[in-house]
Amino acid sequence: MERSKLSLKWLEVFQAVARHGSVRAASAELGVSVSTVSHHLACLEQALDARLIDHNKRPMSLTPEGDAFLRRVDEALWLLRKGVAEVWSGNLTSLARVLRIAHVEDFDTDVAPTLVDRLSRAMPAAEFSMLSRPSHEIFDLLQSEQVDIGIASLTEHGISGLAEKPVLRDPFLLVTPTTLKKPPTDSGQLLSLGADLPLLRYSRQQLIGRQIEAQLHRLEIRLPWRMAFESTHAILSMVAAGRGWTITTALNYARAQRYHDGIRLTPFPGKAFSRQISVFQRDDLPNGIHDMLATILRGAVQRLIVEPTVARHPWLTGTFCQLPEKAELAPRTDSDRM
Repeated sequence: MERSKLSLKWLEVFQAVARHGSVRAASAELGVSVSTVSHHLACLEQALDARLIDHNKRPMSLTPEGDAFLRRVDEALWLLRKGVAEVWSGNLTSLARVLRIAHVEDFDTDVAPTLVDRLSRAMPAAEFSMLSRPSHEIFDLLQSEQVDIGIASLTEHGISGLAEKPVLRDPFLLVTPTTLKKPPTDSGQLLSLGADLPLLRYSRQQLIGRQIEAQLHRLEIRLPWRMAFESTHAILSMVAAGRGWTITTALNYARAQRYHDGIRLTPFPGKAFSRQISVFQRDDLPNGIHDMLATILRGAVQRLIVEPTVARHPWLTGTFCQLPEKAELAPRTDSDRM
């Protein structure tokens, strides 16, 4: 059999350029110079005697030959990474690689430092890169292979090609100013509240915003759209100032302690609903990493977030809690599974 003249580096560079449509973006991802990327691409096209990328278009696009070749390259590199993962699976202590993890912003302060500290002690030969992003951006990073592991809220339809370990059930709750005498106790009263104070919404571009809007739609609650934000801290600061009310989760509430004295947390009036925080991993990584990370994360979340929050609000017992590994998909309502 004739030996292949193709370089693995050429294939990785071609895959990165095809994914980003840019030599510069590919060079940034791979940590090499733009000239190196261009050189590897030229060598690959010369070896195949075929033009794979149309360099005249911005972003760059694949030629028909390049499109067909990319499908095979994706398959081959995935199999290679899977094989390496199987070799490494029994010896994580000597695993020498960069492990790239993206997590929801609610874990910035306490959970993420605890997580990376424990992982670094368990995997002393590895390097760690921690990113803080909204859930929808974390899934984009996973699918573009810019991170290896994501800690995020499960999407509306799930994500294929990723192994998942559920970690936390995070219920949606009502947050009102402490100056409000009587918070709503049923969904019909939300309409009256909305007439007096604006609902401070999350952006529809965020997964949490879409989840809340979907539940309001199911309950046929129509409220004026006046203000939307991407930051929980911005929303809760306005609630604490008496400028409006909001719907958020127990996790988001727990991480905004500076506003707790000015806001009141109550169950969502009407049919309860929740989101699910899970650890997602590409399936070309050793399973042992996924298991270890999920175990450490569960312990840190329970000790640093769940227990203090439930101690302050005992009515959250059983709803703001850890999830078994085989939990049902979320988001869905807790009361009627709609």
